[in-house]
Amino acid sequence: MSAKILVFIDQFKGAALPAAWEALGAGQMLAGLLGGGEVAALVIGTGAQAVASQAFGYGVESVYYSEDPSLADYRPEPYGALLVKLARELAPQVLLLPTSVRGRELAAQAAIDLETGVLADVTELAVENGKLVATRPVYSGKVLAKTICQATPQVITTRGRAFARPAFDSSRSGAPVSLAAVLEEGQIAARVVGYTQSEGGVSLADAAVIVSGGRGLANNPAAAPGGLDEKQAEIWRAQQGFTLLGELAGVLGGAVGASRAAVDAGYISYDHQVGQTGKLVSPDLYIACGISGAIQHQAGMRSSKVIVAINKDGEAPIFKLARFGVVGDVYAILPALIEAFKQRLGKA
Repeated sequence: MSAKILVFIDQFKGAALPAAWEALGAGQMLAGLLGGGEVAALVIGTGAQAVASQAFGYGVESVYYSEDPSLADYRPEPYGALLVKLARELAPQVLLLPTSVRGRELAAQAAIDLETGVLADVTELAVENGKLVATRPVYSGKVLAKTICQATPQVITTRGRAFARPAFDSSRSGAPVSLAAVLEEGQIAARVVGYTQSEGGVSLADAAVIVSGGRGLANNPAAAPGGLDEKQAEIWRAQQGFTLLGELAGVLGGAVGASRAAVDAGYISYDHQVGQTGKLVSPDLYIACGISGAIQHQAGMRSSKVIVAINKDGEAPIFKLARFGVVGDVYAILPALIEAFKQRLGKA
């Protein structure tokens, strides 16, 4: 067996992450740049066979999957062992994974076992003088570094929304190859004891539009309910602001994000945090409301295609990054913006 590119398709219970198909698109593009060659995919876990069959529609030549009971839930030891075993058998030039929580962990594990390096959170891929060159943001996204990994396989994680998803053709089909697990249950230290359902809505990583809020949302002129102390009243005012952001995000079919300062202040939960210690996002449109634009926050969203900033402080750093800026009160601007979008999109 052999393959030019091996792509790990990250999925959960039969639903592949959009970023996984984007990684597949990056693999197909890369195979062409490297002079052709087979692109193979690996799918693991509950529902893997259905996702593996779907992968053929995206133009994959060979698909491998495993639904062994020991792989029903994600655990790094058995997933990593199977990924490494297949990589050794196929001997690909490049191993691609999406920059998801699972993708990051498996990439690091595979690189150690395969004695190679990892190029993480890559936003561009090219071939120069026959060598693969990966572009990735460094120094909180202020600099783009072009890196070459001399070892083989070159393990790469691709940033979500940085690469195009390949076109799906339902007429394409194939027979995925079933793989046995590498580790027995007794050899696996980790145990999955249950899941906690997160709140619904559009995933930040997949959203084409993100409306984010910062500490500035606490400047809500509305009077807080009686009986609240000063800190509780501040949180209440900011939460009303995030409700307003949620309304705008709903009109635009987007997701709600937040700065670390807003999360640390208790205005909104951590799963909304955008930044170096939160989510790294690349939406088509990023609307920053009441966010000053600290370097930590910029690191997570500076690759957005269009950035709009709304802030009272005309000297806020976020304006240096934004394509469009509005200096003014978020609470005066957002309601008008929501109404305008409703009218324009026919949702009034």
